[in-house]
Amino acid sequence: MTQGITDKVVVITGASSGLGEAAARRLAKDGAKLVLGARRLDRLKALAEELSLDPQAVLQTDVTQFEQVKHLVDRAVKLHGRIDLIINNAGLMPHSPLERCRVEDWDRMIDVNLKGVLYGIGAALPHMKAQKSGHIINVSSVAGHKVNPGGAVYAATKHGVRVISEGLRQGVKPYNIRTTIISPGAVATELPDSITEADVAERVRKVYELAIPADSFASMVAFAMSQPEDVDINEILFRPTRQEY
Repeated sequence: MTQGITDKVVVITGASSGLGEAAARRLAKDGAKLVLGARRLDRLKALAEELSLDPQAVLQTDVTQFEQVKHLVDRAVKLHGRIDLIINNAGLMPHSPLERCRVEDWDRMIDVNLKGVLYGIGAALPHMKAQKSGHIINVSSVAGHKVNPGGAVYAATKHGVRVISEGLRQGVKPYNIRTTIISPGAVATELPDSITEADVAERVRKVYELAIPADSFASMVAFAMSQPEDVDINEILFRPTRQEY
């Protein structure tokens, strides 16, 4: 399934672990030209070396800072002359009941999960409009479709990603740009480690006992990318077969 992937210039945020790292490994194998961003530069450099990427193809990136996201996208254009795909993947999930008033966690989720996606769109869109082509993949979650009491703010951010993505889809039709929302269920990543409340973290870890590998997300990315140019896969929702929520 390398059709539509080979030689495509791909930017991935949150690429130092989890879904982003898995997508990077899969797309590198399929011949894409990668530019990777994340906060943990040491892990990015190690991944770049393993994948035989140009050292300039990794950049320390905090998605809560628009200028850093723009710099990441501009780096891809500088290295390769264009950007074909951005995967707005960076995210965190510090669940907690609303009555505990974890304001700092709320702010972090809104800044990373919601603003980070907006900043990725804002950075990539001018280039894609000029090219009259491109593909934007935004990572939502099963929580963007369903909510539980401890995950209200996280669910709000992930539902917001879906709303933004649908508005984007409708707005970019004149420019031949494709848009895809990918909403994973329990996938084995470091996401549960971002939970700051011990009792909530324990409950979530039990759910994640049935988690499937992050490679499953990479397969969804490859599927969406490999469709013919006139086919726009707008949303993929997937879970472990045994997951009820």
